[in-house]
Amino acid sequence: MLVYLTDYLSQYHSGFNVFQYLTLRAILGVLTALLISFIVGPEMIRRLGRYQIGQPVRSDGPETHLIKAGTPTMGGALILVAVCIATLLWADLGNRYVWVVITVTLLFGVIGWVDDYRKLVLKNSEGLTPRAKIFWQSVIALTVAVFLYRTAVNPTETTLIVPFFKDVGISLGWFYVALTYFVIVGSSNAVNLTDGLDGLAILPTVLIAGALGVFAYVTGNVKFSVYLGIPYIPEAAEIVVFCGALVGAGLGFLWFNAYPAMVFMGDVGALALGAALGIVAVLVRQELVLLVMAGVFVMETVSVILQVASYKLTGRRIFHMAPLHHHFELKGWPEPRVIVRFWIITVILVLIGLATLKIR
Repeated sequence: MLVYLTDYLSQYHSGFNVFQYLTLRAILGVLTALLISFIVGPEMIRRLGRYQIGQPVRSDGPETHLIKAGTPTMGGALILVAVCIATLLWADLGNRYVWVVITVTLLFGVIGWVDDYRKLVLKNSEGLTPRAKIFWQSVIALTVAVFLYRTAVNPTETTLIVPFFKDVGISLGWFYVALTYFVIVGSSNAVNLTDGLDGLAILPTVLIAGALGVFAYVTGNVKFSVYLGIPYIPEAAEIVVFCGALVGAGLGFLWFNAYPAMVFMGDVGALALGAALGIVAVLVRQELVLLVMAGVFVMETVSVILQVASYKLTGRRIFHMAPLHHHFELKGWPEPRVIVRFWIITVILVLIGLATLKIR
């Protein structure tokens, strides 16, 4: 929005031209979202506490979690507010990719909000049924996938890029729709499963969003894309502002969500953030790199799948408890140790993902 205003004002003073630089607008997106989080966060937490929108705790979980009961949740709404305002202020709203990422993020947030509202406000322990949740996730993901496929302006936008190989790309055709669906829905649910400890999900999300912002910038810059041997997609560059806003909002939320947490994000935040990472990875054609960088989210999801499959097939559990972070807690790891070690793993995986830009 402010892009158009500063462009108009540049007629009267050349200094306003600086706001046309993408890197500056990305930085301003980070700072704007961070500031919004700091300003809105305390009041939102007070209101959530006042209306007794508190976190329920599983009776079969670690005993240390009992003190978390009643902690305000649905704080993910704070992230969505900060991300959307910052993006709308500093991004080029004539770019269709900007609207795609905002729409996907908000719609998945709505699904999470309905689930949280039913569980926390209406006291319906089941919330939104798993079948209903996956149905609406599928509707959104498939609609966006078909839209992107039908509006693609060149074959690169629907080609699967293989990391570490400069000239290896797989033309997907209509399989692009299926891949996009699985990336968005899978990423959304993976972050949701990981969001079980204070700050465990949000910092990896911030790190991955920052890395995807780098991919968006070089993918949308013809000189960098040619130099690095990656596909050039002009519209992808503007996603940097959204990624910056996500980083700023995530750090602002972590201020309140760090151990011991003052607020939890709930499904409204977790489902939306996971979907945001998925759609950005699709737009910059880095689905396989996302799989690497989001290794913590992947192993949390796999642990749940293995646990359920093993119990149904053999009657035995592989882990003390799933997702994986609870397994380590029940083995005696203090919660902060689990959180920080998972963060360290994410830092390593993100660096590996970024290395694919040069190692080809």
